[in-house]
Amino acid sequence: MAADWLGSLVSINCGPTLGMYQGEVSSVDQITQTISLRQPFHNGVKCPVPEVTFSAIDIKDLKILDFGKGSTRNGTSAKTNTTPVAVPKGDPRTVEKVSSPQHFSKSYGERHLDIPGQPKGFRKRHNSWSSSSRGANQVTPKKNGVKNGGGQMKQRDDECFGDGVDDGLDTDFDFEGNLALFDKAAVFSEIDISERRNGARSRGTPQDQTPSRYRHDENILEAKPVVYRQISVPQPGEKEYCTDSGLVVPSISYELQKRLLTVAERYGLSLDRRLEMTGVCASQMALTLLGGPNRFTPKNLHQRPTVAVLCGPHIQGAQGISCGRHLANHEVEVILFLPNFVKMLDCVTSELSLFSKTGGKQVSNVKDLPDTPVDLIINCLDCHENIFLMDQPWYRAAADWANQNRAPVLSLDPPSNGHGQAVEAKWSLCLCLPFSLAEGAGRVYLCDIGIPRQVFQEVGIKFHSPFGCKFVIPLHSA
Repeated sequence: MAADWLGSLVSINCGPTLGMYQGEVSSVDQITQTISLRQPFHNGVKCPVPEVTFSAIDIKDLKILDFGKGSTRNGTSAKTNTTPVAVPKGDPRTVEKVSSPQHFSKSYGERHLDIPGQPKGFRKRHNSWSSSSRGANQVTPKKNGVKNGGGQMKQRDDECFGDGVDDGLDTDFDFEGNLALFDKAAVFSEIDISERRNGARSRGTPQDQTPSRYRHDENILEAKPVVYRQISVPQPGEKEYCTDSGLVVPSISYELQKRLLTVAERYGLSLDRRLEMTGVCASQMALTLLGGPNRFTPKNLHQRPTVAVLCGPHIQGAQGISCGRHLANHEVEVILFLPNFVKMLDCVTSELSLFSKTGGKQVSNVKDLPDTPVDLIINCLDCHENIFLMDQPWYRAAADWANQNRAPVLSLDPPSNGHGQAVEAKWSLCLCLPFSLAEGAGRVYLCDIGIPRQVFQEVGIKFHSPFGCKFVIPLHSA
């Protein structure tokens, strides 16, 4: 019976001290209870001696990796021992089952493939894992599990990378064959034909022509700009204006504006609130004209702009004083011109009291105005009702100074076209709804002073706010 084990490949566990041995059984002595291995390996490394003999008392466990020819010759079927190896406590090697000869060959790396003197069967199993004879169920050989972290790390690597390798990876991609599937000439020809048909269709009539390219802010679904007429007045003025978005804004008369402000004041929009709102809007526009954020920075405090505000003793003058107060609060050098009168309106007196706390300069004589050009002139000399102001000496002197000074002029709440202006303006700021202004009014702007929509409806005006997200918008002649 001992002769049946000759030539078999076995793995002997001698405990944590002596380690593991593998090799081919060369002799088995039942009397002395010894077994010898030819060309042995100790812990995966080939032993320097050609043969090693083990006593039964040194063997902790024995595992048959492959039966030799003796078992086959005697009719014994060669079955692989699947009994797990008992690893002593504290040993880093894990308990593993050997279900095939390949499992042993994978455990000790591909560096043992061509060792001289190695048993033929042992070398054949290692060669079966070479890249030249890889099969569908074979995997790439791993390095020595014991030397690289133990059997536990080897087992995880085998589970992760032990699947079969697809033979299709060795086949080169056929670029020419796949490129031939795409008929580039036919596709480009179809595109050209489609473009020519669309071009011929668009050239049919001038009305049907649509631009082939659009700007980033254009709506491709609309061929023409749409005009929105959402504001209508009972008695429109001579002119119509439109906003940047195309909304039509009709002009109104001073009588209609006066009725509108009277109704608004009855609902709580008092004169003081209108003056404050007008001053805020006018100062915002003036700050923008003076340079906006590019000029009003902490680094430019030594270059404070100078603004001359020309006011008369009326409501329009009170609006100018309110505007000058807000400009002075924003670090603008404000020079306020207002002639001396024995009795002034209460609104003018209250605005002057607030302006005096800003540190701005107030003059009552034109000779006290600067001789050098200022950055901006705000004209509030004109009045909607008293047309005889133009005959006053102070009015003519202030108007002459403004016309001779080379500074641009912003006219605040200018009168309608029927009342001429002595000062030529570059910009004009209207309230609520614009008047029909003359050409000397310059570019027209409109500001929102907070009148509700139902107040407009009460005086017969169908109103839809044209301001959007702003309080001051530009108007263009329609």
